[in-house]
Formats: sequence, C-alpha cells, structure tokens
Amino acid sequence: MAAIALPKDPMILLSYINTMLRDNYSNLQVLCDDMEISKEDICTTLYAVGFAYDKALNKFI
Repeated sequence: MAAIALPKDPMILLSYINTMLRDNYSNLQVLCDDMEISKEDICTTLYAVGFAYDKALNKFI
C-alpha cells in the first residue's frame, strides 16, 4: 500500500487510526509500515490532544 494523506484534524485522525487498528492491523507499527506513514508523527499529533497509544488495547486512549 502506498503512503496516504492522513486527516489533518486530530480528532478525525484519532477515529481513522483507531478504526484501522481495530479492523485491519494487529498493532500500530504494522499499520505504519503497511501504509508507509510515520508512527512518530501520528503519536506526536495525538499526544498533543491528550491521546497515547496503548499496546495492550491496540488503540489510542
């Protein structure tokens, strides 16, 4: 899969990433590798609005 343009709005990004994790990916690293997107950028953006990735739950909370 080629790199895609992610939503700019952090809340829409949160919903998008969590949906992809729930429906298609076993963890965040696999999602990022497959979609050719930066794990650091996603984590930084979502952390700035109060969310962090939880490995055990495989979602941002």
